[in-house]
Amino acid sequence: MAFACASHVRRLLLLHPGTGAPARSFYAQPYQAKVGVVEFLNGVGKGVEAHAAKLEEAVGGDLQRLLETRTLRLKKLGVPCKHRKLILSFAHKYRLGLWKPPAEARKAQ
Repeated sequence: MAFACASHVRRLLLLHPGTGAPARSFYAQPYQAKVGVVEFLNGVGKGVEAHAAKLEEAVGGDLQRLLETRTLRLKKLGVPCKHRKLILSFAHKYRLGLWKPPAEARKAQ
């Protein structure tokens, strides 16, 4: 009984079995100091950065205007549906403070 309880506690504390060390480590990634439209789109990755010039011209280089942009405007600019969804999703996370563009751009997949 005590052994079963100890294994549950170990799992709850996220300890690596046998060593007592944390099983997961969360290292802070370096973030962009200044975030603009291009840096934001490069941080999103997945091919979205191909629309950087078009979007920067449309919003005047202002990240705040990109964060307020709606899907219909992105559609009129010729951004495909999958990329619109990514931009809007990451913009929402950025506004809430849950995501920041990393210093290294993500690779397109």
